[in-house]
Amino acid sequence: MAVSEAGYESIMINCNPETVSTDYDTSDRLYFEPLTFEDVMAIIEVEQPEGIIIQFGGQTPLKLAKSLKLAGAPIIGTQPSSIDVAEDRELFKELVGELNFRQPYNEVATNLEQALTNAKKVEYPLVVRPSYVLGGRAMDIVYNDDELATYMREAVKVSHDSPVLLDHFLNKAIEVDVDAVSDGEDVLIGGIMEHIEQAGVHSGDSSCSIPAFSLSESLQDEIVSQMIQFTKKLNVIGLVNAQFAIRKNKIFILEVNPRASRTVPFVSKATGNQLAKIAARTMIGIPLKEQQINYSYKPSFFSVKGPVFPFNKFPDADPILGPEMKSTGEVMGTGETFGEAYIKSQYAAGVIIPNSGNVFISVREPDKTDKLIQVADFLVNNDFKIIATKGTSAFLKDNGIKCSHINKVHEGQPHIVDLIKNKKINLIINTTEGKQSIEESFSIRAEAVIANITYYTSLEAAAATIESFDFLDTITVNKLQNL
Repeated sequence: MAVSEAGYESIMINCNPETVSTDYDTSDRLYFEPLTFEDVMAIIEVEQPEGIIIQFGGQTPLKLAKSLKLAGAPIIGTQPSSIDVAEDRELFKELVGELNFRQPYNEVATNLEQALTNAKKVEYPLVVRPSYVLGGRAMDIVYNDDELATYMREAVKVSHDSPVLLDHFLNKAIEVDVDAVSDGEDVLIGGIMEHIEQAGVHSGDSSCSIPAFSLSESLQDEIVSQMIQFTKKLNVIGLVNAQFAIRKNKIFILEVNPRASRTVPFVSKATGNQLAKIAARTMIGIPLKEQQINYSYKPSFFSVKGPVFPFNKFPDADPILGPEMKSTGEVMGTGETFGEAYIKSQYAAGVIIPNSGNVFISVREPDKTDKLIQVADFLVNNDFKIIATKGTSAFLKDNGIKCSHINKVHEGQPHIVDLIKNKKINLIINTTEGKQSIEESFSIRAEAVIANITYYTSLEAAAATIESFDFLDTITVNKLQNL
């Protein structure tokens, strides 16, 4: 639309039958073809376009960028050489070093022997993933050599000739997404999104808030400064997305993607500015100053993006959240406070939040913190009774929280799954780590899905929910009035 408004004829290549059926008249001409080098080049030879935009199709067209450029295709916006710096692990590490920024220590491996050697340098836990994959496919967090060996045997099938990436996992870190637009001179920050789930959960599966709800102004200013420097160094023209992790007030860069991200529609709705349109204009040569955009990336109200999951349709799928994306949709809630926006997003996603009953709590060691005590204390003081596994129960009792004990499944009956099946549990907070623990607790999550019980697999999401309890009664009343 931006291209048409600027007086050009627009041609779209789309391989998605669903969007073609609904948006067939968006462009002047539409080619319903596969996004392969041969098909795209055939269209280019017929149409002879003045410019080609590759930033709006996710990872698939980015992988074609270099081949198209070598074949003489007139790519406008960010050039393939810049995309390659962002995508190539070694080149990106050099860029981070030049800018004197931090990133989690990382190495690459093409076989098991190399992976085990490099794992000692990087140190466990590791985020492991094949390079050049979509949606976090085949990404995982591993905690020891045995888990890494199992992973490598599977990952090589996915990555083929590309290396497997080994990153040190920043446990208990806050993840932040930033969307921006650049015209090559100026950089417009679209929005800073603070994730509710900790780093390690795929950004598509994590709820996030605009503006940030817990980051200091100085941290946000430093994130903006780093984003601008990355954008200029990569010679971005158009959209760019970056993911940062904040741990102990230190900023680490996770990745930079010189393309439109899945958060662009959310940022556009939360701020009232169409980032895709602004970016398209920059790519056809209209500078940001000429577009006269005047807005803040920190709106005066809160917007929360929440994921929608399909687990009730796939009972064999494990609903635990991790590096591989599982959500199939998104919702958005807005409010004057973070709590109000978050609870609205939860309701929109179909999450049922009880206001009393029995809550089962079982958390991994790193989550036995003051935050857990605050969550448990709030629940006890708001008509909930806590039932916990041995280690969690001991921790809560040591900190003055009333609770009763229940066995894990492998400890014998009566155990937690019995209580879920007998409808004795109303809410679940269950965090875990390590392959064995995740496998052992699968039956809890599976039964929760079958019984339609709200469950949280991250302490941060549970904490955000209790922060929103003030709005539960208001929303319930409004829903009844609207029936």
